[in-house]
Amino acid sequence: MTAATAPIVEELQVQVLNFPTDTPEADGTLAWDSTTMVLVHARCGSTTGVGWTYGAPATAHVITGQLRDTVVGRPAFDVPAANEAMSRAVRNAGRPGLVAGAISAVDIALWDLKGRLLDLPLIDLLGAARGEVPVYGSGGFTTYTERQLAEQLEGWAEQGFTHFKIKIGESWGTEERRDLERTEQARRLVGDDAELYVDANGAYTRKQAVRVGRTLAGLGVSWFEEPVSSDDLTGLALVRDALTADVAAGEYGYDLPYLARMAPAVDCLQADATRCGGITVWLRAAALAQAHGLQLSGHCAPHIHAHAAAAIPNLRHLEWFHDHVRIENLLFEGTLRPVGGSVRPGRSGEPGLGLTIRSEVAEHVRVHA
Repeated sequence: MTAATAPIVEELQVQVLNFPTDTPEADGTLAWDSTTMVLVHARCGSTTGVGWTYGAPATAHVITGQLRDTVVGRPAFDVPAANEAMSRAVRNAGRPGLVAGAISAVDIALWDLKGRLLDLPLIDLLGAARGEVPVYGSGGFTTYTERQLAEQLEGWAEQGFTHFKIKIGESWGTEERRDLERTEQARRLVGDDAELYVDANGAYTRKQAVRVGRTLAGLGVSWFEEPVSSDDLTGLALVRDALTADVAAGEYGYDLPYLARMAPAVDCLQADATRCGGITVWLRAAALAQAHGLQLSGHCAPHIHAHAAAAIPNLRHLEWFHDHVRIENLLFEGTLRPVGGSVRPGRSGEPGLGLTIRSEVAEHVRVHA
């Protein structure tokens, strides 16, 4: 294949989809009753790749207004070049936040397109470092009743999960007693041998996080996510050094320099391909973490991360997040099914991410601007 015959990205289209939650949800610092997906279609001839991010509907306008002309007409195989061009194009718009989400969604669609053009699952295109990707059940929202929490944890256990995460830090850390009671309930339900994680979503103060964390240690909690704000790197490091649980953060990393600043403050680095710049930058985040002697954990959007997660040697695990699993199972055919606490991306042999959009579902939840 010569440069003259290489496939070219011919079109970018975007849809905004809004999925109501199955019940009102909240974590330590936010409440919501719906989740918005910005879905990108990248076309080359009769082949289309898909990518997405979860975020504000305005993300779609960034894609159509600032990224589309930068990407259309470029070689479809040169995804890192397109990623760099998009980052340069938004210099004056400000890259963090929804702009980074827009770049991420397009980048993911381009990787899916490349895999489809080459008729390769993305795991084979990237090269596998492992065949199985460990996942952990994530949800346990602060709005859940005892019964709802029990049903969710027991459902994951029936699927073979051995790692579970719940939300704490309710109402900006003002409900410590209930946080501890819910964690005690979770420990009773999952048993003494399971790994139990908590996520405060930055709700606690530094000393409060240490105090709560020391109590949680008696419940065998081994992962404390965002005990303080992820912007408080000094606080993260102080909490990490005071506790035995692994302190993790990084989901709000919108670029590689952010993650580089965070790496020295945590025990495990998290990164989200739907925010940090797509699969292109997520793979670089894995290398960054490894250079600091850390593992990387994939944050949310499991069907975007699974193939890339299988391609890195220092993977900790992938978050099997209730909201996104539910949405992705509704919207796509070909989704993964955990077995024994792991998924095996690429086993179907379908190219790219291995997903097919259910167009009737997309149309039903589509937001018409």
